[in-house]
Amino acid sequence: MNEQQAKQRMEKLKKEINNHSYFYHILDKPKISDAVWDSLKKELADLEKSYPLFITADSPTQRVNGKPLEKFKKVEHQVRQWSFNDIFDKNELADFDQKLKTMLAKKGIMEDELEYVCELKIDGVHIVLTYKNGFFTQAATRGDGKIGEDVTQNIKTIQSIPLRLRQNISVIVEGEIWIGNQAFEKLNKKRKNQGLSEFANPRNAAAGSIRQLDAKIAASRKLDCFLYDLAKTEKKFPESQYKELKFLTEIGLKVDEHYKLCQGVKDVIAYWEYWKTRNKKQDYWIDGIVVKLNSRKYQKLLGYTGKAPRWATAFKFPAEQATTIIKNIAIQVGRTGALTPVAYLRPVKVAGSIISRATLHNEDEIKKLDVRIGDTVIIQKAGDIIPEIIKPITSLRNGDEKKFIMPKFCPVCSSTVVRKNGEVATYCSNKKCYAQEKEKLIHFVSKKGFNIDGLGKKIVEQLLSDGLVNSFSDFFNLTKGDLSPLERFAEKSAENLIEAVKDSKMIEAGKFLFSLGIRYVGEETAILLAKKLPSADFNGTIRIGKATNYFKKLQISDFEKIEGIGEKSGKSIFGYFHNSINLRELEKLNKIGIKIILPKIELKKQKLARKIFVLTGALRNLTREEAKEKIRKMGGTISSSVSSKTDYILIGENPGGKYQEAKTLGIKIMPENKFLKMIE
Repeated sequence: MNEQQAKQRMEKLKKEINNHSYFYHILDKPKISDAVWDSLKKELADLEKSYPLFITADSPTQRVNGKPLEKFKKVEHQVRQWSFNDIFDKNELADFDQKLKTMLAKKGIMEDELEYVCELKIDGVHIVLTYKNGFFTQAATRGDGKIGEDVTQNIKTIQSIPLRLRQNISVIVEGEIWIGNQAFEKLNKKRKNQGLSEFANPRNAAAGSIRQLDAKIAASRKLDCFLYDLAKTEKKFPESQYKELKFLTEIGLKVDEHYKLCQGVKDVIAYWEYWKTRNKKQDYWIDGIVVKLNSRKYQKLLGYTGKAPRWATAFKFPAEQATTIIKNIAIQVGRTGALTPVAYLRPVKVAGSIISRATLHNEDEIKKLDVRIGDTVIIQKAGDIIPEIIKPITSLRNGDEKKFIMPKFCPVCSSTVVRKNGEVATYCSNKKCYAQEKEKLIHFVSKKGFNIDGLGKKIVEQLLSDGLVNSFSDFFNLTKGDLSPLERFAEKSAENLIEAVKDSKMIEAGKFLFSLGIRYVGEETAILLAKKLPSADFNGTIRIGKATNYFKKLQISDFEKIEGIGEKSGKSIFGYFHNSINLRELEKLNKIGIKIILPKIELKKQKLARKIFVLTGALRNLTREEAKEKIRKMGGTISSSVSSKTDYILIGENPGGKYQEAKTLGIKIMPENKFLKMIE
């Protein structure tokens, strides 16, 4: 056999093996025996050994290769990753359905019954796969929705994920990585025999497996994957969710076969009821169903909130419950100084996890539940995530139970505690309380803030107790010499942390504002604030000093005018930027050279710089939010009302009174088709 003959034979073998892999892993209808399949793969492997020049990335032999990674690289998602809002009962489903009908009615669409696609909600790990011209090129974790980790090497080991699609198409798809119950039990048995800790549940096992630096470990764990979303494609999107799932199968991807097209709420409830009693019979864990509006046109019209699609929701199964005993109730002091009572429980297994404590939120909640130290209580995992105490079983009390009394002094610094009128929380009066300072520092470097690799809670506590950090800016002044003598820090880990701190000096504006820990400023409020920052200095960034000066000039009323920011948060933000201690710390961060990346601004496409747009009517090709985003990216701004300062009014179908007002004022009217040409 000469080289040309070997190359042709190898191509035919790859095509044959990949074809049978599709029937075996995707359709679950094998056409040949395992022995024949193994024989074909062995012939290919032997030829590749003799002719390594012809080895290609889509070869079945290339699923496990290469040296272990030193660390995972960060990946910026091409398509924003969302999560679903949760509902837990039929009434909430009815509310969800009515809300969609109301929003569609406002856009001129009247529907008596909405069509939904219901899919099983697999309790696994979200994954984003990229294919270019049919070839698998990258796999990334969800991360924070914008930045994930490159886990391509591990995902290639999953046999049900094709290395080459059945069409030469470029797509980005999303799905769920999972491990079957049988494989999970074998894995835990093996770990137990090796003296290693067992995984709490299959989801944890799957998450741990795809984050192995050595792909051979991931390959040994029998992971599987279902794909359920076409996030991006070079071709026209299917016109419905149902057709999208069919399309994913057609191009060679594995889709869970149990999805169903439902007409209205009654059909959705029937599907939910059916799987509520059968979810334990599958080889994979299911914690509910996902309900998606079927029409892609309607999906685009409804768009997204800051966190989730408006047109879909996760309809969870009733949470698994268990009983346990409250051994003690202790107080934790958070970054705002709030004292939170936490129940320490006799460890009990709930929904696959061992639960040993649960928050009791505040003094009023304890009185409402009437829980006492020593009580036998019913607990569950809210949304299968957060442990919560449902109620005590009062008939099991023996008289030894003790009522909990909120302390009058902070358990950390012994300062007096206060409870303000109209608030349920109790606060430590000492703004310099050690516990508050510690939690602020932990919050600053957390994933939703600066997201500095290696700076977990325990490391921050260690740095604080050793006097190496007392403020935000101290993190950026750490040296290898500071860290090397400390416990947990070998030379390499010290170098990695210093490098991670250095890499974090460029940060998104929303994340930066969130990291400061301003009271009442969560992720969404931080993003709203970020969008009000002044124009960029260079490459889409501004210095902290410029941002600080901008916020200092605003009055409380200016903050309250920002849609989504209320009276309490407005006062809190104003107070933060007029506090001398905060301003000194911001100045230190400014001198360190930290730069804030302005939200979604592309300086090379400033076609709409300083142009003010008003939008009215239902757009056909874009959602309202997509249109706004494109205007902002090109330097324009959005106004909610028409005035003499308005440059353009972008109109869709059934425009409202703003359209007539704009005509009266002589404002330029821009139909959607002209707008699309303008932004090309």
